[in-house]
Amino acid sequence: MVKFGLQFKATLENVTNVRPLGDDFRWFLKLKCGNCGEIPDKWQYITLMESVPLKGGRGSASMVQKCKLCARENSIDILEDTITPYNAEDDESFKTMVQFECRGLEPIDFQPQAGFAAQGAESGTQFPEINLQEKDWTDYDEKVSESVGIYEVTHKFIKC
Repeated sequence: MVKFGLQFKATLENVTNVRPLGDDFRWFLKLKCGNCGEIPDKWQYITLMESVPLKGGRGSASMVQKCKLCARENSIDILEDTITPYNAEDDESFKTMVQFECRGLEPIDFQPQAGFAAQGAESGTQFPEINLQEKDWTDYDEKVSESVGIYEVTHKFIKC
């Protein structure tokens, strides 16, 4: 079992506390089989809400799948206590936002989508419906009459 960290990097404008919102937040990943190297074409998502038992009574995972090429059963689990917000002081630097515990799988790509939230850096205004699929998001904070945004979203995976 190997732990991988998803590191997030963005340029923040007048916002902080960028985070996935709720247990139903969908982490869209591309996963590589550690046995044969197969990488499916489709994005797969995992959530905290989903829990599948592992064979042999070894606990559970967010997703268990059988590789289509080598038929090996692999699993990935979201480590809930590792989910960390990306804050204004993290601006333009990589920070681990979540860790995944993997058995036989390696995450190789991440596609941010809807379900992120943030708050105004000065005003505390909540922005609960942020979609980062385009790697950029903009809005307006009426409390302080300033534009807000998240720009140039990138990521990388590291072994933990």
